[in-house]
Formats: sequence, C-alpha cells, structure tokens
Amino acid sequence: MRVVFMGTPDFSVPVLDALVAAGHEIAAVYCQPPRPAGRGKKDRPTPVHARAVALGLAVRHPVSLKGAEEQAEFAALNADVAVVVAYGLILPQAVLDAPRRGCLNIHASLLPRWRGAAPIHRAIMAGDAETGVCIMQMEAGLDTGPVLLREATDITPQDTTVRLHDRLSAMGARLIVQALDRLDTLTPEPQPDAGVTYARKIDKAEAAIDWTRPAQEIDRQIRGLSPFPGAWTAAGDTRIKLLMSELTEGQGAPGTLLDDDITVACGTGALRLHTLQRAGKAAQDAETFLRGMALPRGTVLGES
Repeated sequence: MRVVFMGTPDFSVPVLDALVAAGHEIAAVYCQPPRPAGRGKKDRPTPVHARAVALGLAVRHPVSLKGAEEQAEFAALNADVAVVVAYGLILPQAVLDAPRRGCLNIHASLLPRWRGAAPIHRAIMAGDAETGVCIMQMEAGLDTGPVLLREATDITPQDTTVRLHDRLSAMGARLIVQALDRLDTLTPEPQPDAGVTYARKIDKAEAAIDWTRPAQEIDRQIRGLSPFPGAWTAAGDTRIKLLMSELTEGQGAPGTLLDDDITVACGTGALRLHTLQRAGKAAQDAETFLRGMALPRGTVLGES
C-alpha cells in the first residue's frame, strides 16, 4: 500500500521499519519538529525523523495540521492509508478523511482501558495483570475508534515501563503489518462503553515516594516510572532515583533500611531496591551503587 507514516518517539521506530520491510511504499513520514536538547540546546531531530532520513524517506514536521495548506499537502500524497503511532498531534477531520482507507492507530493498551497519553505507565502503576496493543480505526474522539486487531501480554513483576515499552512496540509493528495485509477481511469492533479509563500524562509530582504506602503500591510506582521521570527518594541531602525494585519480607518504620542490601520498610511490607541512580551518574545495580554511596542499616530514606 501507499502509506503515510505518522510517529515521533522511539516507540514508533520499529513500526516504520516493519512497514518498509513489508514492502509498503512510504509516501511521507510525519513527526514532531526538531527541538532543543542536550547541553548545547541545539535542535535535535526526533527518533522517527532520524530513522526516516537514514531510510531515505521524505520527512515533514509541521507544528500543526489545522491549516488548509498543510491539509491540502497531506491530501496530495494520495495515500491508501495513514499509520499513526505516538505522533503527538491531533489529526483534524480533513486529515482523517484524506487516505482512501482512513487512518489506523497503534495504541499500547487493551482499549477501552487506558485511552490517552501514558497507557504503559498507567497499566503498571495500577497493578494491571495484562496489557497489549490495539490496531484501531481513527475517528475524532480520543482513542475511541473501532478496533481491528488486538493482542495481550502479561505484566510481570519484572516489567518496567521501558521493558514493556519495547515489547509493545515490537508487538505493534507486527500487528500493523498483519492489519494491512488483512484489511479487506477484518471486521472493526466498536469499543464497549463499559471499562473506559484514561491514561493521563505523567506528572513529575507523582514521582516522589511516600514510604508510608504499601510496598506493593510503591513497587508499581517505581517500575511504572522507570526510567522517566524516575520515582525518587532522599537520603540526607541526596536525591536518588529508584528504577527497579522487588517485593520482599520485612517490617519497620516506613523508609528505614532494614539491612545492608537496601531493603526498605514500607507502610506494609518491604522492598529490596535493585537499580538506583544519583544525579549526574548512570543507573547502577545495588552493589555498585553502595560502593559509591554508603546506605547502612537504619538509614531513613525520605528524610533530608
């Protein structure tokens, strides 16, 4: 098919690669504009932009698609279908209507659960047993369109947002190729009204850890916010990001280290911390971290 691809972050890159590998003609790649990044604050192309250039594809990065000129340029691509995955702009009706077979969205949840901006984070933080990917026909509402294909995957106690992100990205790439191959035979299934939830954007204010909460909730917070923005706690004057943890046995005053292996008492239960990061340092496993910063038994985290 002649495809317009619309995506921006790392999550979208495997999908673009899969479409190219499957032999689809990519009429153009749409992504967010380059923005200042890094120490020099120079404009940096998005991951999809960089990959599209490497593949020799035409790239467009309008600030908005609301203007008549941009909509006309999009329609002039004469696409069979648009594939949209984590693009970052709202598509006006004129854009949704332009491709002959419409616009298909790859959404990283089992719709109608977790419509919206941060479905992977929210599924982990809520303690969901599973999540997945839906291939959805786009319409004007926020992730409300009928679903063409869906596939589920378990959320394990070892899953962080980055780990689940990579698994779902690969799943989405595989499913969209299947959907395009079977587009004439797939039956769109309207989403039910029951079970709708919204995955609101992650706020950095959610990252501070309250050790009086149950260990299970804090573990989900740590894994759900790993690696960004990273759940954090204080040890004296030092802020520490916590990127991986594990439920374990233990009890004590909330925030207190129960041993020399960074086991922390919570409101109920305890957590063993496995991956930690100080400002200006790379993420480290617990053993390496302790060689650079002592956290002896009895230390109380969260106090500064």
